Amino acid sequence: MNEKTILSEYLPQGALEEAYKWVVDYNVHLKISKERKTKLGDYRPPINHSNHRISINHNLNKYSFLITFVHEFAHLVVWEKHRNRAEPHGAEWKTEYKNLMMGFLSKNIFPEDIEKVLERSIINSKASSSSDLKLSRVLSKYDDENDSLKLEDLEDNSIFFIEGGRRFRKGAKQRTRYKCQNLDNNKFYLVHALTTVIKFELP
Repeated sequence: MNEKTILSEYLPQGALEEAYKWVVDYNVHLKISKERKTKLGDYRPPINHSNHRISINHNLNKYSFLITFVHEFAHLVVWEKHRNRAEPHGAEWKTEYKNLMMGFLSKNIFPEDIEKVLERSIINSKASSSSDLKLSRVLSKYDDENDSLKLEDLEDNSIFFIEGGRRFRKGAKQRTRYKCQNLDNNKFYLVHALTTVIKFELP
């Protein structure tokens, strides 16, 4: 299966031709990865191999997939221009990401709610779309599990479970995350506001 066929399964209508052109023009090895908790995508320059390499999590909705693809491709463009002389998410990356994303925003690819938030987001882009709570929240509406309960929906001090069965108590909000206590080991962790949770209910 070639990259164009792969991309057609994950990208929104209207984005395929441009994205595939980037893959061909820059000789990108594209990989669809299993879900990674710490990142949505990844870029690797052609240092120890002959290709630029981009990997993107398989479970993203099509709009999140496109935004992540543009995010990682912006890293590629920065590497082509500056090699390792630029900060990973510094001014050079922010400029490239904004310019690349503007090309898709001009094609009416995104739903209106995503487009409005994304237009504001790219003015000073975050290191990850999950770090931009407003963008992350609107994107999550288009997930298959968009009816699931999120951590931000719970009241403070609520007890909840997350994937894997770990049990927490919800604490104070700190930017895009909540400081939550793991009730199994009493340690505190920062849990993203849009993490899917199961509320603990007394029988």
